[in-house]
Amino acid sequence: MIASDYVLELCNVFHTGQVEPGSCMQRVFGSIKTGVILKDVSLTVHSGEVLAVLGSKGSGKKALLDVISRRVQGPTRGQILLNNQPMSLSLFQQRCGYVTHKCDLIPGLTVEQTLFYTPTKISGYLKKSKVKQVMADLALSQVANRCTEYLTQSEYRRLMIGIQLIKDPVILLLDEPTWDLDPLNTYLVVSILSNASKKYGTAIILTMEKPRSDVFPFLERVLYLCLGDVVYTGGTRQMLEYFNAIGFPCPQLENPLMYYLCLSTVDRRSRERFVESNHQIAALVEKFKIEGGSYRKSSISGNHTMDHSTILGHGNKIPLLHGKPSSFHVGWTLYTRLLVATFSFRKAGFKQLFLRLFLVPLYFLLLYAFYYNMGNFQHTFITRSGLILNCLAGVYFLGIVNTIFIYPIYRTRYYQESQEGTYGGPLFLITYNLVSIPFSFFSVMGASAIIYKLIGSFQEPLEYLYFGLILWACYLFSEQQTMAILLIVKNHLSAAIFSIYITCVCITLASGILRSIKGLQDWLYYLTYGTQVRYASAFLNKKIFLSPIIQGTLPYDSKINCTNINLIEMGNSLSDPYCRYAFGESFLTERYTRTATDLIFNEILDEKMNIGITYAFAVGFIVFNLFLCLIPLPAFVKAKFRE
Repeated sequence: MIASDYVLELCNVFHTGQVEPGSCMQRVFGSIKTGVILKDVSLTVHSGEVLAVLGSKGSGKKALLDVISRRVQGPTRGQILLNNQPMSLSLFQQRCGYVTHKCDLIPGLTVEQTLFYTPTKISGYLKKSKVKQVMADLALSQVANRCTEYLTQSEYRRLMIGIQLIKDPVILLLDEPTWDLDPLNTYLVVSILSNASKKYGTAIILTMEKPRSDVFPFLERVLYLCLGDVVYTGGTRQMLEYFNAIGFPCPQLENPLMYYLCLSTVDRRSRERFVESNHQIAALVEKFKIEGGSYRKSSISGNHTMDHSTILGHGNKIPLLHGKPSSFHVGWTLYTRLLVATFSFRKAGFKQLFLRLFLVPLYFLLLYAFYYNMGNFQHTFITRSGLILNCLAGVYFLGIVNTIFIYPIYRTRYYQESQEGTYGGPLFLITYNLVSIPFSFFSVMGASAIIYKLIGSFQEPLEYLYFGLILWACYLFSEQQTMAILLIVKNHLSAAIFSIYITCVCITLASGILRSIKGLQDWLYYLTYGTQVRYASAFLNKKIFLSPIIQGTLPYDSKINCTNINLIEMGNSLSDPYCRYAFGESFLTERYTRTATDLIFNEILDEKMNIGITYAFAVGFIVFNLFLCLIPLPAFVKAKFRE
C-alpha cells in the first residue's frame, strides 16, 4: 500500500443526537433531550496522514468518530466518502478500524496471544509474522509474553491499537489514545501512530483534549471543533498561516495546538467572558466557512506524488470490499482463544480452571463430610431430603457463581468486537458453550461420584449415571439462565442477585423439600410445572426414597424399634411421632400428593418423563439464548457494554 491510495472526505455533515445523559426510563420512552451535535463538518484526510480532532469536552469529537464509523444513533446528514464511495457500515467494518477509549481484553492471554487470536482473514504462519511485525512497530516485543492484566497503561493502549492494525485498516479512528498518559508515553504513542501511518499507508484520525507541543511534528492535519462547529480544519502548518492572516498570530514560545484550542473553547469563568468568547468563536466559524476551503483540501506533506483529483474520479475507484472471514474460521479462533485463556498457567487461567473444574467437586466433598455418617433410622428421611436439597441448591448456585465470575469478560469483549462485524451473538455463544459444557460435565459427574456413595450403590452404574446427569442438567440450566440475564444486565452483582432470587423461589415452591407441594395454592401448584427443579427433585426423591436401602419400617434409632410402636408410650400418647414413615413411599406421598386419588408414582414421579423434561429445560434455555442474541436490543442497552 502506498501513500495517497485512499482519501476520506466528509462533506457538510450534520448530526443530531443526545446532548445530556438520560435515565433508563427516559431512554425507553424516548424522552431524552436531543440537539445538533455536529454542524456542517467537512474535512479531508489522505493515506499516510495523521489528523488530530481537537476540542474541549462536549465539542463533538467522539460523535464525529461515531458518525464516520456508522455507529452513531440519531439522524445524520451529509456525505462521508472513501475514495468517492459512500461509507457504509459494511465498508467501515471491513476496511477500517476503531480504537475506543476503553477496551476490555481477556485476562490470562499474553500480548502475543491477544494479537494472534484476533479474528482476521489471515491465519497460520502469515498471521504469526504479522503479529511479530505489529509488536515491533508498537514497541511491544519486549512484553510479548506478559499477560494483559499486568501491562502498564501505555502498553495496554498500544496493544489496543495493535488489535486494529493487525487487520490492515485503511482508516484508523482512535478515541483519546493518550488520555491519562504521562508526557513521555504520550509522545511515544503519537510517534508510533505517525510511523505506522507512513509504513502501512493508513489514514489515522485521533481525538485529543490537551495536545502537547512535542506532538506537533507528527500531525499532518488538525480539526478544531467547538460545540459541533468547525473552527479550522486543514494542514497543521498551514494553520499558523491561516490564523495569522485573520489576525490571531500564535505568540512565540507558545504551544500552537493548545493556543488555538483555547481560542476555540468557550470561556465560562464569567458571564462577560462567556458572551465574548461565544461571539468570537461564532465569528471564527463563519470566517472559516468563507475562507477555509483551500486549507481544508490542501495536502501539507510534499511526498504525495499522486493527483488526488484523479483518485476521486468515478472512473478510478479502488476496490474496497474484500469479504469477511468465514464463520468457521472465526469460530475456531474464538474457541481456541477460550481454551488458551482457560489453560493459561497464570493467575487468571488457574482461577478459571478451578471454577470450571474443581469448585463443584470441592462443594460435594464438604457435603460428604457432613452426611457420611447417616444411619438408616427414621431421621434418615429428613436427612436424605436435606441432602437432595443441598445437591440441587449446590449445582444451581455454583452454576450461577461460575458464570458470574467467568462469563462477563467474554460477554463484554463480544459486545465490543461485534461492532466490527466479524461475528455475531450466536457464534459467540456456540463457541463459549463448546468450552463450558464439557468442563461442567466432568466437574458435575466427578462431584456426583463423591456423594453417590451416601445415597446409592456403585453396583448400579446406570443409577449413578442418571443421578449425575440430572445434576448436570440443573447446572446447565442455572448457567444458561445467568448468561441470559448477563446479556442484558451489565453489572454482574445485580445479575447474580436476580438469578439467585429466581432460583430460590423455584426451589422453595417446586422442589417439594422445603415445603410440601400439596400445601400450595392451586395457581402456585400449576406454576411449578413450568420449573425445572420440580422434575429434577421428583426424579431424585424417587430414586433415593424407593431404593432398597431404606425400604421397610426403619427403627427410630438404635434403641427404639418401630415394630413395637404400639407398645411404647410417651406420657398419655402413643409413640407415633417416633415412627412417622413406615416406608419411603409414605414419605413421598406426604411431600407430593394433594388428594387421596393422586396417582403419584404414575404421574408426578414418572422417571422417564422427569429426566426428559429436566433436559428439555436445559437444552431449551441454550436455544433460547441463541435466539436472544438475534433479537435487536435497544441501542442504550448495548451501549452499556461498550463504554
